[in-house]
Amino acid sequence: MFRTGILGYGGGPSIVPLIRYEAVTRFKWMKDEEFMEVLAIANTLPGPIATKLAGYLGYRLKGSMGALVGLLAHILPTCVAMVGLYSFITFFSTSHVIKGMIAAVVPIVAVMLGVMAYEFGEKAIKGLGWPAGVTFFIIAFLLLQPLSVHPAIVIFMFLLYGAFHHKLKDKWMKSKKTLGKGDGV
Repeated sequence: MFRTGILGYGGGPSIVPLIRYEAVTRFKWMKDEEFMEVLAIANTLPGPIATKLAGYLGYRLKGSMGALVGLLAHILPTCVAMVGLYSFITFFSTSHVIKGMIAAVVPIVAVMLGVMAYEFGEKAIKGLGWPAGVTFFIIAFLLLQPLSVHPAIVIFMFLLYGAFHHKLKDKWMKSKKTLGKGDGV
């Protein structure tokens, strides 16, 4: 979490891919599916998402003390950097070079989030199939953008559906087989 605290720039959403890399790929503390579930739940809770993920990972590994260490390791580099860089930024705030550097980071964060969204979408399509995956994407988009439904409500709706997805799918497949057997008689 110290590494994500130092390297993360741009707020929680930009740090999530870094935390995912550390937790899933580098240290293998959890599977990607579990990380997606934790991320979904963390999104529904109030507060900074990266901090919640750091606390959860620390707690998962070492209990309460791990949560404290994870939070401090993630937060302290940012606090120290803010104090140290505040005077620098205020002094150079009119500099075109500094403005350009900050503007250059925005597309990088967008690409990192896009790659993570693509990978999550790919897994959703793999698990649900193309029709359901595309349908759920469209539903989520419509709820979040034109209708402005709070993301926590949308996530809760999909978590609720996910809890019953396999049961509904099995029931549908069983009824399909039953109907198929009756047609041949």
